[in-house]
Amino acid sequence: MTEVKQLVQDLADQFGRSQESLLPILQGIVTKEQHISEDAMIEVARELNISAAHVYGTATFYSFLNTKPLGKYVIRVCKTITCMMHGKNQIIKELEAVLKVNLGETTHDGKFTLLETNCLGQCHKGPAMLINDTPYTELTPDKVREIIMMYRDKELRVN
Repeated sequence: MTEVKQLVQDLADQFGRSQESLLPILQGIVTKEQHISEDAMIEVARELNISAAHVYGTATFYSFLNTKPLGKYVIRVCKTITCMMHGKNQIIKELEAVLKVNLGETTHDGKFTLLETNCLGQCHKGPAMLINDTPYTELTPDKVREIIMMYRDKELRVN
């Protein structure tokens, strides 16, 4: 049995095999694998007895369900009008300059992926971003540079 098939079966055992189990299973795959591969989507469809198109549609609808490999640190910048009014575009430009990537891209070393996402629930403290599960609010270009340097320093200490 393949690793993906075993993972999907384990998640189905945990969450059930009804259509309502689809989202928790997909979230479980992302937690374990960091993204949902095509093979994983097919296994989920088989396990839940639903179409692969339904699984794919669900996986691609939600911005936190990644269907392609991403960097170790996924940076999600809030794209709401509130964050935009508070300077979100400056934050994105600074991140692109510091990371040397454009939105939707991953750095060459595979460490950072830069994405936009819908509301992070931090409108009162915008502009906001999330790096993996850690929120950062009231961002400025200087603060963004410091945050990225903190993550880079952390990587140097680990390696």
